[in-house]
Amino acid sequence: MNPTYDYTGQVAFVTGASSGMGLATARAFAAAGAAVALADIDETALTAAVEQLTAAGHQALAIVCDVTDETQVAAAVDRTVDTFGRLDMAYNNAGIQIPPTDAADESAEQFDRVNAVNLRGIWASMKHELRHMRAQGSGAIVNCSSLGGLVGIPGRASYHATKHGVIGLTGSAALEYAPRGIRVNAICPGTIDTPMVDDMIAKGELDRAQAEAGQPINRLGTADEIAQAVLWLCSPAAGFVIGVALPVDGGYVAQ
Repeated sequence: MNPTYDYTGQVAFVTGASSGMGLATARAFAAAGAAVALADIDETALTAAVEQLTAAGHQALAIVCDVTDETQVAAAVDRTVDTFGRLDMAYNNAGIQIPPTDAADESAEQFDRVNAVNLRGIWASMKHELRHMRAQGSGAIVNCSSLGGLVGIPGRASYHATKHGVIGLTGSAALEYAPRGIRVNAICPGTIDTPMVDDMIAKGELDRAQAEAGQPINRLGTADEIAQAVLWLCSPAAGFVIGVALPVDGGYVAQ
């Protein structure tokens, strides 16, 4: 049984929200009573997700947004505040995976692309969320890193560089904004059963059995388990938790 939260009257902003961990978190915020802005580059999936939420009686807003474009990110955050009147919580989840590549062979184009989404995208999202939260004097932000922000894996140098970078962004911003009433933390998911992981398995980039065996819990995580970690970090229950990189990984990094 999951803990329950009451976010009635509060507003959440979620990137990468049309599927996987982002969608699960948006749904969880909505179920807890928050108004939720869902931002994603996939307009079709985003529209379907928001229609489901509004049909269930929740306040939800769809915002098509490419997080690699800071202008779009700023506009998305501004639209959230213009629509709902404030911004209390944010989960910066948008990210991509790239094929495993020998570090000596990786192209600059692939390096730039994964950094643009996974690191610059979170930088831009956090920056513009903080603008509004700074004015309020309150708020909670959760950035999505990865177990790849805590360890290295052969063939994943560029991807892991982005996820290590997210932890650096998170820690520095957390120290800067804690005295102003804003908490910034990161989560580090392990291998989670999401459409992105399904795609990696289908392409032969990941072996499901090996991935399950690599996590001491002997299974993949679920998107809902990530959502519950995000909601906890945004809640008063985590009021003294600042600047952490929280593994939610079935025990992977504890090995």
